[in-house]
Parts: sequence; C-alpha cells; structure tokens
Amino acid sequence: MGVINLADVSCGYGGDDLLSGVSLDLQPGSFFFLTGPSGSGKTTFLKLCYLELLATKGQVTLFGKEARTMTRDDIAHTRRRIGVVHQDCQFLDHLSLADNILLPLEVSGKSDDANKLSDLLAWVGLSDRAAALPPELSGGERQRAALARAVIMSPDVVIADEPTGNIDWEMSERLLKLLIELNKMGKSILIATHDLVLIRAAKAQVSVRVLRIRDRKLQSAGADL
Repeated sequence: MGVINLADVSCGYGGDDLLSGVSLDLQPGSFFFLTGPSGSGKTTFLKLCYLELLATKGQVTLFGKEARTMTRDDIAHTRRRIGVVHQDCQFLDHLSLADNILLPLEVSGKSDDANKLSDLLAWVGLSDRAAALPPELSGGERQRAALARAVIMSPDVVIADEPTGNIDWEMSERLLKLLIELNKMGKSILIATHDLVLIRAAKAQVSVRVLRIRDRKLQSAGADL
C-alpha cells in the first residue's frame, strides 16, 4: 500500500456524490497528474487526499492509518507530511514573504528549523524578495512562494491544485522544474491541472501517470495526452 490509498471512495455534498467508487494507490516517489473539466471533482479529490474532507463511503488510508480512526493529533501529524499548494495561494498580507513561508514551522513549534529558509528561497528563486509583502509579488512569485511554504516541513507528498492556472508558460515551466526536482528527491507528487501542455512537458522529463475524472469516476487517461 502506498503513502496515500483510496479504496472505492465516494464523496459528495448535500446527499449527491461528486465522486463515486474512486480508488488510488499513490506510491512513494510517484508523479500523478489529475485532469477533468471544471466542476468534475478534482479539488474534492485532492481534499480527500490531505484530510480536508472525509469520504462518505469507502476507505482512505494515509501512511498506513485509516482516516476514520485518526485522532485530531493524528490528523495534524499526518498533514505535516503533506505539502499543499492551493489554487488561490492565500498569504497574510501584513507579513513578509519570508515570514509567510515560515508559518508552518511556527505553527508546528519547529521554528528552530528556520535556518533552511535561505536555501529554500534560493531554490525557488526568491532570495531577493524575502522582505517583500504578498501584495507586491507577481503571480509567478506567489506560486513559487506557495511551493516553498508547502515544502518547508520536508513533506513526503506534495499536492498542488492548478498551480500554473494564473501564470505564463515561462513561469509554468519554472514551477514544473521545481516539482520534478522534488520528485527526483523521492517525494510523491499529485497535481490537478487543465494544462495539457504542462503534462506533456512533464512526461518528456520524468515518469508520470495521468488520471482523469469523468462521470464521477477516476480513470487512467492513457496515452492520448
């Protein structure tokens, strides 16, 4: 069983299933893309994978623990092992970029690990923007900052929801390069995206699997991408 396992999972809102009979085995070091039309359930699927939502049916297991049996402490500990890049990249506007990236360490009481910040800022190409406030950042800078914040806890899995949705192709390529580097370090990567060009660019560089949500089901997208 992988780091994240969904077995015959259904999930929905108001009694209607948005996803039905969905299964996934996310192995260590794997790289998955998730596609599907708007409203098909991609974000819901990702939320199941990082415990923002609980399945209405089926079983979700993270790092060997079944989600329904987890205590609040178990959930908090598990989430530290999963870095999430949200579609809307929310930051605290009154804090500097550096302080926003450090927030997960502060919340978890690991602020003594803050010495990794300079290396992380250099890795995402934002060393010269450490003191900038979020409203001063471009879209690409915000996305790279969001990725830095997601990985500062050294997670085993990185989940990104439409990470290139609001940035140009040059910046998309730069973000993809960072995600591929994380994958080559052994991190599992799961990305929801509409961007087929991004998927093709990734397939040329690393072994990826492409999944598609269609009619509430999760399917392999095959070789047509």
